[in-house]
Amino acid sequence: MTDRKEFRDLAAPAAAHGAIDSLDLDPGVEEIALADARGRVLAERIDADLDVPGFDRASMDGYAVRARDTFGADEADPAELDLVGAVHAGEEPAVTVEPGTCAEISTGAVMPDGADAVVMVERTDVIDDDGEPPAGDSDDSGDSDGDRIAIRTSVAPGDHVMVAGADVAAGARALGPGTRLTPREIGLLSALGIETVPVRGRPRVGIVSTGDELVRPGEPLDSDRGQIYDVNSTTIAAGVEEAGGEPVLYPHAGDDYEEMERLLTRAADECDLVVSSGSTSASAVDVIYRVIEDRGELLLHGVAVKPGKPMLIGRLDQSADDDQSAGDERGESAYIGLPGYPVSALTIFRTFVAPAIREAAGQPEPRTATIEGEMAVRERYGEGRLRLMPVGVLERDEGASDGSDGKAGERGTERPLVYPVDKGSGATTSLVEADGVVAVDPDTEYLEAGEPVTVQLFSPDVRPPTLLGVGEDDPALNRLLDRLDRPRYLPVGTREGLRRLRGGLPDVAVAAGPTDRAGDAVDLGGWTREWGLIVPDGNPKGVDGLADLVDPERDLRFVNRGTDSGLRASLDAALDEVAADRGTDRRELEAAIDGFDLTVRAFESPARRVLSGDADVGLGLRATAERLGTGFRPVGTQDVRVLANPDRVGSDAIDELEAVLTAAIGGPDGDRTRPTILDDLAGYAPREE
Repeated sequence: MTDRKEFRDLAAPAAAHGAIDSLDLDPGVEEIALADARGRVLAERIDADLDVPGFDRASMDGYAVRARDTFGADEADPAELDLVGAVHAGEEPAVTVEPGTCAEISTGAVMPDGADAVVMVERTDVIDDDGEPPAGDSDDSGDSDGDRIAIRTSVAPGDHVMVAGADVAAGARALGPGTRLTPREIGLLSALGIETVPVRGRPRVGIVSTGDELVRPGEPLDSDRGQIYDVNSTTIAAGVEEAGGEPVLYPHAGDDYEEMERLLTRAADECDLVVSSGSTSASAVDVIYRVIEDRGELLLHGVAVKPGKPMLIGRLDQSADDDQSAGDERGESAYIGLPGYPVSALTIFRTFVAPAIREAAGQPEPRTATIEGEMAVRERYGEGRLRLMPVGVLERDEGASDGSDGKAGERGTERPLVYPVDKGSGATTSLVEADGVVAVDPDTEYLEAGEPVTVQLFSPDVRPPTLLGVGEDDPALNRLLDRLDRPRYLPVGTREGLRRLRGGLPDVAVAAGPTDRAGDAVDLGGWTREWGLIVPDGNPKGVDGLADLVDPERDLRFVNRGTDSGLRASLDAALDEVAADRGTDRRELEAAIDGFDLTVRAFESPARRVLSGDADVGLGLRATAERLGTGFRPVGTQDVRVLANPDRVGSDAIDELEAVLTAAIGGPDGDRTRPTILDDLAGYAPREE
């Protein structure tokens, strides 16, 4: 009598998932051309190596001016400026805006030297030889040949100007590991001039259909012998490709042990995973399980599912290399055996195998292209047009509250939170930070917080972030984000980040420097960083500190950070101390600093202005100075704190963040013997509690 393999103890589906999870399908990392990267998954973080835009540019048509020349101008008493020329998009400015002059400028054009703001053309008039505006609509007066321009409004430095790095700042975290590259991410990388990208490899999946009755499509079919076309090979190959793997089809194997062993061993040598279909049941002629036991390790045979009970999971030994020393271990490939019936095979593949391939390739789980959520904030709108509003989506953890605070009952079924994402039509990052759009009807004046909305996702593959953070930009923070699962972080600055945290939307805010606006936020931990003045290498102008900066006789051109930045807050506090020592007001000191009101976006931006020679001194970090090779004059040390939304404490996202943060800092409660996010960051240290 022939021995038969019987299914005595069927494994639970969870056990099958566990066995597959124990297999090694990791295909490694490969560097590919950006043109071939659509659908692939980043293996490493990509930081911007240049500012986008790389120059200060006009954000609308009008006139480039020195803002101080417009101070006090209004409709009744316009300022009159001499027109010295024009600057158009795509050309290098050939004019300089001196005091009392202006230059016509087009949207997207480079700001000419001397100009620090743009007045929109609608708020200007061209003055004719009689000193009067020409007759007719003043909006069309920009086409006249007059040589003086009446400015009917006042502007501040930076108005209607997109400064270099306003879209993406050099040194900023552009995209993190695990990001799936869709056309919007590829557009961002193109804007950064990136030619090749490191991506997760696609696991090679060898596909072997078994059975004497199988015939490849296109070959003659003998129905009298019970032959059927091989459906599984092409069906499973399509599923492998859809899941992010690289299918490799092998000739089908008959029910002969030696032939099956030869094909499976060949596939194991060439692939990360071998998937067979057929020959897995308890029939006496189904011998594949014996091949696995003889040439590898059988982890599981039979799963309590319908359809698809006869399923194999194991490992296959690879052939020894010619130069392999005796006694050395051979490599192995993962193996999964599917049932022979096409419906059963495809069902088991989608349920058990496809998720493992997606995980190995870093691909997201598929989902619907439309989701229902609720507005996180009140959004006003009243322009009378259909609005396709870019939005981000934030999943919420229903277990975040135990009900003791009364909020669990209020929240009920947790729909995703939907929040507007709009940095302007010229900002590439608006697309990266948005998950889809909400169509707002022309008659809608506002969307109320909590109002149900339908989100059309950019792609069925879009997965909302598990954690939403806002606040200060920081190099150590970038490293921390790399260790989290699908975070989204908006570097809006400390002050704006705390404002949004008090509004209840984000999970966390990262705050740096002095602030008393944290409210009831929960401090999860943090670090310290040394800040000061960035100067050229060698410090040619001998800058020692803030006293030099406020000395008008030193003739130092300064580049500052915005008022939302924690670095700016620390600078303001330090200037308060200098003012107190001198018995003066801080604003008088600010007025003495050339360039104090001209701000840039990110933590590396001032240093890069100094490197380019556009400034003598910049506000920045010691870590930035050492990374970029500039000089540095220390001023102080500031705390960087990770603050949690009190309503989200206890959620999976916050619990993960807190655990990763403790391990990543190596502070009082962390392991100081393991690599931390603060390693090789000059001027950084764990925060003392």
